[in-house]
Amino acid sequence: MSVSLRIGIIGGGGWLGGAIAGSILDSGLVDPQNLCLSYRSRQPPRFPNSFWTTDSQELADRSDVILLSVRCDDWRRLDVDASGKLVISVMAGIRLAALSERHKTDRVVRALPNAAAEVAKSYTPWIGASSITEDDRAVVRAIFETCGCEDEVERESDIDYLTGLTGSGPAFPALLGAAMVRDAVARGLPAEVARRAVNTVLVGAGHLLERRDESPDDVVQAFLDYRGTTAVAIEGMRAAGFDAALAQGLSAAFNKSVSMGEAS
Repeated sequence: MSVSLRIGIIGGGGWLGGAIAGSILDSGLVDPQNLCLSYRSRQPPRFPNSFWTTDSQELADRSDVILLSVRCDDWRRLDVDASGKLVISVMAGIRLAALSERHKTDRVVRALPNAAAEVAKSYTPWIGASSITEDDRAVVRAIFETCGCEDEVERESDIDYLTGLTGSGPAFPALLGAAMVRDAVARGLPAEVARRAVNTVLVGAGHLLERRDESPDDVVQAFLDYRGTTAVAIEGMRAAGFDAALAQGLSAAFNKSVSMGEAS
C-alpha cells in the first residue's frame, strides 16, 4: 500500500520515532517529502529529504496523520491542536479519552510497537476510538505493517496487558539469556564463549519460530516428549517457579501501564 497522506511524527528524532520513520520510508509507504519529523535540540542527520522542525504545532498543521512518539511526562506538557485529524499514540498507558481531549479530535488510536521496529520485526497491537473510519484503520495497518506485523484488539485493557508482554521487545529473551550466560560462566566457560553460545541460541530460535510459525507451547511439548536433557531442564525451571515468576512480572507491568493512564 502506498498512501498520499502526509505523516508527521512528534518525537521523530528519538529512537522509536526514528525507527518507525525509517520503516515507513524503506517500505515506500510515503514519499520522503510527505514525512514531517520533530526533534528537541539537535536535528538528527537521518532522513535529509523529509521536513524537520522543533515546532510540534507546525508539524501537526503540515500533517494528515500525526504519530505521538514521546515520553508520557513530555506528552503531558505537549499542547498540540490536531482538530479532526488522525492521531496515533505509541506511548504506554495514555488512554484514548485523554488523547482525544488533549488533541481535540475523535480520531485517536493507541498502538504499541516494540524495539524490533528498528529491524521491521515489531509486533504492534492497537485499538482505535469508536469514531475512527475504515480508511483510518487501513492507514494504521499500513504504517505498522512496515514495522513488522499488527493486530487490532478489542479493549484498552488488552493494550495495557500487551504493553508488558510484547512491548518488552527483546527484554525478556535477553533476561533469559543473561541468566544462561551467568550460569555458563559460573560453570567455568569463558565469558565470550558463553555470550556467543547464548546469543546464537536466541537468534536461531527466533528464526526457527518465524519460519515454522509454531505455537511456543507445541515447541516446549515436543522437547518434553523427547525426554532428553532439555526436558529435564524445563521441568527443573518450572518446579523452581519459572511460570509463576513470569506471570508475576507481567502482572506488575500491566498494573504499571494502568497506573500511567490514570495519571494522565
